[in-house]
Amino acid sequence: MSSSSNVNSVFYAESYHPIQAGSIDGTDVLPHDNGIYRALLCTNSGLYDPFGDPKVIGDPYCTIFVGRLSHSTTEETLRQAMSRYGRVKNLRLVRHIVTGASRGYAFVEFETEREMRRAYKDAHHTFIDDSEIIVDYNRQQLMPGWIPRRLGGGLGGRKESGQLRFGGRERPFRAPLRQIPFDDLKRLGIPPPLEGRYVSRFEVPSPPRRKRVSADREDYSYKHDEETSRDYHLERSPSLDQSSDRWRRSRDRHDRSSKHHKRSRHSHRDEKKSNSRDHSGVSGSMDRSSSRQRGRYSHESERWSPRRNSLSDD
Repeated sequence: MSSSSNVNSVFYAESYHPIQAGSIDGTDVLPHDNGIYRALLCTNSGLYDPFGDPKVIGDPYCTIFVGRLSHSTTEETLRQAMSRYGRVKNLRLVRHIVTGASRGYAFVEFETEREMRRAYKDAHHTFIDDSEIIVDYNRQQLMPGWIPRRLGGGLGGRKESGQLRFGGRERPFRAPLRQIPFDDLKRLGIPPPLEGRYVSRFEVPSPPRRKRVSADREDYSYKHDEETSRDYHLERSPSLDQSSDRWRRSRDRHDRSSKHHKRSRHSHRDEKKSNSRDHSGVSGSMDRSSSRQRGRYSHESERWSPRRNSLSDD
């Protein structure tokens, strides 16, 4: 790639690393200011928990960060300005814990993710109370490895501070003009620049999207065994637990009914056989006794007839 084409070629950080954030092209392997040392210490020791702030509420995918606000801007003024892009659900203007003065940045939550994206795209570099603001997505909860500015991290910054941070929307990484030290970056856990996938510096980067479960994955879950499938769906819909129990109870009743029907059928058949044997014995004896009375019973080839014997006697 020629140097002329590299002028407007940039890339954005998908995860945060303090050493990389302090590099203009994302290839530095050594920190160059004290703020990066502090941020690196927080990263390595796990001193910062992005989800441990009780003041952070709401859906991060519907929340934007608004920076460089005027210190005279109030919640009502900011809400009125953000209402142009959608329905504001929640707003938090960060203030000093002692004096109560505005810190110059806020978090605005919208009703839907679409409204958040509209504000992310259109409100950037607009003016509120004669101050040009910057808008970004909620990196505190959506960017892996994030370290805030107060701990030496953050993104952007002013040149006067001497602590510029790169990789964000305001100051993206420039395409490297030197050889990339892949081995050193891998050793430090720093993601290398995306060679061949640089974008124009005038292109608006897209904020992270909410991960959605596809229908194919849900269909695939049904192929597991009964217990795994049941646990998988109970996480998404507790009402399925009741339907599963009803199905199991119905199945058990059906099994018990089938077994009872088989037993009753066998017992009825045995009883029928026994009755038939008893009936045949009784009927045989009744036939023999009636035959004796009528004189028509023959036994051992002897036949006796009352009428014949009476004629022969005469």
